[in-house]
Amino acid sequence: MYTLLRPLFSLSSRWTLPLLMVLLSACAKVPEPRLFPHAPTDITVRTDALLPAAILALGEQHDAVEHQQIHQEVIEHLAVRGRLAALALEMAEAGTSTAALKSNSTQLQVQAALGWNNKSWHWSAYGPAVMAAVKAGVPVLGANLPVAQMRPAMADSHLDQQLPGPALKAQQQLIRIGHCSLLPEDRISPMTRIQIARDISMARTIEQAALPGKTVVLLAGSVHVNRELGVAQHLSPGTAFKAVLLRAGPAGAADAAFDAVWPTPALPEQDHCAGLQEKLKTP
Repeated sequence: MYTLLRPLFSLSSRWTLPLLMVLLSACAKVPEPRLFPHAPTDITVRTDALLPAAILALGEQHDAVEHQQIHQEVIEHLAVRGRLAALALEMAEAGTSTAALKSNSTQLQVQAALGWNNKSWHWSAYGPAVMAAVKAGVPVLGANLPVAQMRPAMADSHLDQQLPGPALKAQQQLIRIGHCSLLPEDRISPMTRIQIARDISMARTIEQAALPGKTVVLLAGSVHVNRELGVAQHLSPGTAFKAVLLRAGPAGAADAAFDAVWPTPALPEQDHCAGLQEKLKTP
């Protein structure tokens, strides 16, 4: 942004202020959804290849911008065709919804309806897909386990029975790896129960939103969308569920647990374990 503004100061003052205001307002806004018919793209063709489906789950890597761009394209494509039943989000708590809002509602109204936490989930990343659904008159639903229910879930040993043994062990191992093997062993089971409870919450939300002949789209992290471990394990038998892995980088062993894999460029290596040990010391 700085390098764009610097040449403006060489212009006459007559033009500097108007141009500066335009650039600043452009930086501040979330891109608006297009919502008009367009020529087929690789993503829309891939989406159509998975239909019909009552539920289409897109499993993302949360820090991959390309994945959120795919979200928007899929939502716009289904909305334009009148095929979108609802948009369900890991990024908002179950029980929140835009169903009572009008299609011309503002982004602030939508965020308020969803109880959006911008510290956890950047609106600039997910807002375009959400607003595309709202502008199409399609409800956007929070699907994740409410924060108030997380502590009770940690103590609920019945959740250990909600997955087959191998899947439960795989989830527990992912919790270990995801916390850089820094969690005390006695915290692995409680943390895994939260993951399972989240999947159950998402499964209930998307099943309740299903409509004949249309598709509910779920946006969530890839482990939630994994057929062998996540949401699919808690759906009613026979539910027409399609799982897509949005994979940033090379193929992995988990690819087989999805109906389709849509690769995107690899992201720069990051040390996600740096500083985690200090964070885990905080109660």
